[in-house]
Amino acid sequence: MLKTHTCGELSRQNVGQTVTLAGWLHRRRDHGGLIFIDLRDRFGLTQVTVGSDAAPAVLEAASQARSEYVLQVTGVVQARPAGFENPNLSTGEIEVIADNIVILNPAKTPPIYISGATDDIDESLRLKYRYLDIRRPRMTQNLILRHNIVRFIREFLSARNFLEIETPILLKSTPEGARDFVVPSRLHPHEFYALPQSPQQLKQLLMVAGIERYFQIARCFRDEDLRADRQPEFTQLDLEMSFVDASDIRALIEGMIIELCGMLKAKPIQKVPFPVITYAEAMEKYGIDRPDLRFGLQLFNVSQLVSTSGFAVFKNAVEAGGQVKGVVYPGAANGPRRDIDELTEFVKQYGAKGLAWIGVTGAPAADGTYPAEALRSQVTKFLTPEEISGIITASGAQVGDLILLVADKPSVVAQSLYNLRLEIGRRANLIDNSVLAFCWVVDFPLLEYNDEEKRWQAVHHPFTSARDQDWEKLESDPGSVLAKAYDVVMNGWEVGGGSIRIHRSDLQDRLFAVLGLKREEVQAQFGHLLEAFQYGAPPHGGIALGIDRLTALFAEVTSIREVIAFPKTAAGTDLMVDAPSPVTEAQLQELHIALRQRKGK
Repeated sequence: MLKTHTCGELSRQNVGQTVTLAGWLHRRRDHGGLIFIDLRDRFGLTQVTVGSDAAPAVLEAASQARSEYVLQVTGVVQARPAGFENPNLSTGEIEVIADNIVILNPAKTPPIYISGATDDIDESLRLKYRYLDIRRPRMTQNLILRHNIVRFIREFLSARNFLEIETPILLKSTPEGARDFVVPSRLHPHEFYALPQSPQQLKQLLMVAGIERYFQIARCFRDEDLRADRQPEFTQLDLEMSFVDASDIRALIEGMIIELCGMLKAKPIQKVPFPVITYAEAMEKYGIDRPDLRFGLQLFNVSQLVSTSGFAVFKNAVEAGGQVKGVVYPGAANGPRRDIDELTEFVKQYGAKGLAWIGVTGAPAADGTYPAEALRSQVTKFLTPEEISGIITASGAQVGDLILLVADKPSVVAQSLYNLRLEIGRRANLIDNSVLAFCWVVDFPLLEYNDEEKRWQAVHHPFTSARDQDWEKLESDPGSVLAKAYDVVMNGWEVGGGSIRIHRSDLQDRLFAVLGLKREEVQAQFGHLLEAFQYGAPPHGGIALGIDRLTALFAEVTSIREVIAFPKTAAGTDLMVDAPSPVTEAQLQELHIALRQRKGK
């Protein structure tokens, strides 16, 4: 070993010892005859001191060394003088008096500041020089956090008789789900593999194989548009169990997450056991199927109350099959009009035509109605006293609160008010950032209708089972069928989702028929799975947790790129290695591929 200790472990207990350290020069300070070098490795920083009485070779090496030079230092550990300790460093009570310095490798001046904050560096530059970016302590800590999470998961599941089994990366393209990445086959001209969007079918086949408890830290690939929380390739905990129901899987995962939070010394969990919310309840109260429960402000619905209102905006929306729903902004009844105008423009981003608002500035009269001087609003003149009282009662608003209402089709209302609720939470400092708020969302619709393709499609995937009591209406009323599906949500982010699977080929055939898949198509794409079901498939189900997203939430960063060693940009490119890139004509010929000419070329 070129070092006896790391740069993060020396303390007063090592005073008087001769040690050898190796790492990168983080910072150098020359005080005229006295040179201080902060030496950095993955484990921390140690201050190295080179006095004027040091050997000439040591002084020369210390004078020549620059930022990010790779050094080996041998010296004696000494306590820092009183008053010169650094409480922000694990090694802040000591320094190493250098007896020898070896420059193992010089370095060019880095294009990014290793000691700088993330906000100081353009992200494209960070991604181009990712190997330098990872040297920054915050990035290193993120990767250590990710390692600890994955290690914990492996140990937790292994202790509960799960087997970690690898499944193939080269698979078959299937029509359902997101767009596949396809890989041409050289040995089988004009045929292609697909990179797995998940090991879904394979883990179900492992249940047929009698494995009973399987998991994998699986690499998955989806050719879809990117966001801060998406990458074309990502990592998930993939898990499947036999002879279980949904509650068994939820109990396992909930227990694992609780123990994981304890191991990481994370923020306290707001509520244990995790609240269980139906999909319908989540959409009604929060406008989203992944609600952030760190604060209140549930949405309220007054559609029926105003369905015959004299206010045409409300009445017309309800008659067209829409909704009138709202949310309360606590304490904002007398706020400046520009704040209301800002929020009106805010909801327009999500399709809303505007906001109706009522500021409750005073108490109601004895008969329960509100006098004009108790209200501040642009719409109350169009509403009856009963409608006004009903809206205020439904909202739960108190004197001093501002009621904000959206009238539109349900999807616009949900999207607008979900985002408005979060915006109010941020503006009013209502979000409790000191806790982790988990919940389960259950009873999702099994199917949704695709208006463009004029057919039903699976909400999750076509292997999800309907609730037992709902199979009888699969063909007669597909939209009302609920799934044995469940998502786990953390602080308003979905971190995992799963379901109980269909394990009978006759039920799977029925679902494929409702999805509009022809028998020949089903046989070509899923014949292997349906045949396997005929050899004694056990009841089974599973879940997948997003390792990237889970790590990002624990690291408290806004993008999963911060917890992935070598991520792609938002455009799906790798700036470091310049990928994707063209291949040679010879490679194309081997693969029997001819490229179409680009448009305009």
